Amino acid sequence: MKLASLKHHRDGQLIVVSRDLKRAVGAAAIAPTLQAALDDWKASEPRLRQLADKLEKGEAPGAFDLDQNLLDAPLPRAYNWCDGSAYVVHVELVRKARGADLPPSFWTDPLMYQGGNEFMAAFEPIRLRDAAWGIDFESEICVLTSDVKQGATLDEAAAAIALIGLVNDVSLRNLIPDELAKGFGFFQSKPASTMSPVLCTPDELGSHWNEGRLFLPLNTWRNGELFGCPDAGPDMIFSFPQLIAHAAKTRKLEAGSVIGSGTVANRDEAKGSSCIAEKRCRETIASGKPSTPFLQFGESVRISMALPDGSLPFGAIEQKVEQI
Repeated sequence: MKLASLKHHRDGQLIVVSRDLKRAVGAAAIAPTLQAALDDWKASEPRLRQLADKLEKGEAPGAFDLDQNLLDAPLPRAYNWCDGSAYVVHVELVRKARGADLPPSFWTDPLMYQGGNEFMAAFEPIRLRDAAWGIDFESEICVLTSDVKQGATLDEAAAAIALIGLVNDVSLRNLIPDELAKGFGFFQSKPASTMSPVLCTPDELGSHWNEGRLFLPLNTWRNGELFGCPDAGPDMIFSFPQLIAHAAKTRKLEAGSVIGSGTVANRDEAKGSSCIAEKRCRETIASGKPSTPFLQFGESVRISMALPDGSLPFGAIEQKVEQI
C-alpha cells in the first residue's frame, strides 16, 4: 500500500496511491490526514488496504490521475523527527578526516539527534538566506511509527513500523562546528528536512525489506550527475527496530514519529556518497584537503530508490536551492 498527502491546509489530505504512482483516491472517509490514520493505525490500515485494492482493480469511486506536483510531504508535521546514524562507516570517515578515533561504543550504541517537526514537500525548493552556511543534502531512509511505548523491545519496535520512505536531511555544515562546540547539539544547522512524495508499507518492498533494513541502492544526483548509489542494506549497523528502541528507551513515541537512518553509506568508495560532507572527508583523507564545494544557489538535488524493475516505490525528491 502506498500513501501520500495532497496539499491542504497545514497537514495535507490523505490519499491512497496506485503502485505505478499514476492514480490516486481520497481517503477522507477513513482518515482526513495521515496523522489521523496513524493515530488509530490498527483500525485504519485494513480499511486503507481495502481502498488500495479497489484502486488497483479500477473499482475505487472518485479515483483520479495523480499530479505529484500537487503533493505535500506525506506527513507535513511530525510529533518526532529522530534521526539516527546507523551507517557507522559514515561517522568513521568524518572522524578520520579530522584525525579523531572512533570510540568503540559507536558500534554498539546508536547516535541520534532530535530535529524539528516540519517536512518539506518533495519538489519544494530549499530556501535559505546564505550559501556560506555550507548547504548540504543527506540522502536517508525513514520509517513512520504507530504508538511506541517507553522501553519497547525490538519485536515491539519492529511491529510499530507502519510506513517507509526517503528523507533529504538538509544540513548546514559550516554552522555545525560552533553548535557542537557548545555541547548542546544541533539546532540552527538543521533546517527543515524533505520527505519523499509517497510512503510505502513494508510489504510493498518484498524481500528487499529484511530484518528492519532496506536492501536497495539509494541514488543521489547533483545537478543531473550521479553523486552516489550506496546500497542501503549491507553497511547499516543498527536496524530500524534498534533505532526505534533506542529512541524509546526513556520516553514513549507518539504515533507519527519519524525515525531516520542517517546518511546512507558504504565502505566501498566506488558507490559514491549520500552527502557532500562525506565526499569532502574522503578527499581530505586522500589529499589533505577537500575539493568538492557545498551547494550553491541555483543547484539541484534528486534522491530516489528504484526496484529491480526500475519503478520508484517512493517517487523522487527533486529540489532546487534558492535564496530567500
